[in-house]
Amino acid sequence: MTATLSAPQSIESWLGDEAEDLLTHQAKVSKDLLHLPGSDFIDRTFAYSDRSPQVLRSLQQLYSFGRLANTGYLSILPVDQGIEHSAGASFAPNPIYFDSENILKLAIEAGCSAVATTLGVLGSVSRKYAHKIPLITKLNHNELLTYPNQFDQFMFASVEQAWNLGSVAVGATIYFGSPESSRQIQEVSRAFARAHELGMATILWCYLRNPAFKQDKDYHLAADLTGQANHLGVTIEADIIKQKLPEVNNGYGAVAQATGKSYGKTDKRVYSDLTTDHPIDLTRYQLLNCYSGRIGLINSGGASGKADFAEAIRTAVINKRAGGSGLISGRKTFQRPFEEGVKLFHQIQDVYLSPDVTIA
Repeated sequence: MTATLSAPQSIESWLGDEAEDLLTHQAKVSKDLLHLPGSDFIDRTFAYSDRSPQVLRSLQQLYSFGRLANTGYLSILPVDQGIEHSAGASFAPNPIYFDSENILKLAIEAGCSAVATTLGVLGSVSRKYAHKIPLITKLNHNELLTYPNQFDQFMFASVEQAWNLGSVAVGATIYFGSPESSRQIQEVSRAFARAHELGMATILWCYLRNPAFKQDKDYHLAADLTGQANHLGVTIEADIIKQKLPEVNNGYGAVAQATGKSYGKTDKRVYSDLTTDHPIDLTRYQLLNCYSGRIGLINSGGASGKADFAEAIRTAVINKRAGGSGLISGRKTFQRPFEEGVKLFHQIQDVYLSPDVTIA
């Protein structure tokens, strides 16, 4: 879970044997079909939308802060794991993060675009930090204290509370595919509409959850299913989509075959014309479902482990080359010594700053 801080490695060295494939792959779907990140991203993609001038200002704040300022890319620290995974499980690896202020200190020192965390964390220090880094209030959570454990997203905060503490954006999670998803879609849609009324941007944690999605492979990470989740997310006017990096495809077919029942609708051209099994093509399909990039796609860094630096840089390269808008990195960065967390963020950000990592 720790890495020795030494002389910086090149992006190629972090990618190892995959370097040539990931850095030179030509995508199945042309980048010419996409709205790509850039310094004028808000002007090109949102200026003629129904977002108010106040929302445009909030979006521009997100894209204008930190080491990636005015590049069209985002680097966000998310810390809601104290609720989602329990405080003990999340912060025991580095107890300084039981103190809410250290979460914001990490984001600032690391040159992040914003910090996304709970009402309680932000409310405890908002007067000190609301003018120092863009704040994103995560509105809903799943908690693991209820017995037996359940998996559902409930509102912990109101949009008005987020606005009062100075947030420029709100975030929420929907478990698409779950029995509770219909209620969650309605709750989050109303919350996002209210956030837009108050001038805040909206970010959706666009996740899948259903036991039927775990078959011979984990189809919670299927490009076709996560792509459709993204499409539902942009339909309720999420301004940014957060999604896990895809690892497989044809989740529709796998679920139908495993259950012996018809499931959803797709088209064979999704698999023949729009995707391959390459991670950049799978991620590009996720982006296609974000109105071809009009809504930015940020991928998540995943759980912390022994190869955090290599895994995070690999994810950043895939996201950038697919046309995505950045990375949101939590446990990999805060479940380690503070200086190492800063270093990991800088390594991720360097991928987006590098002219050698191009759009596929």
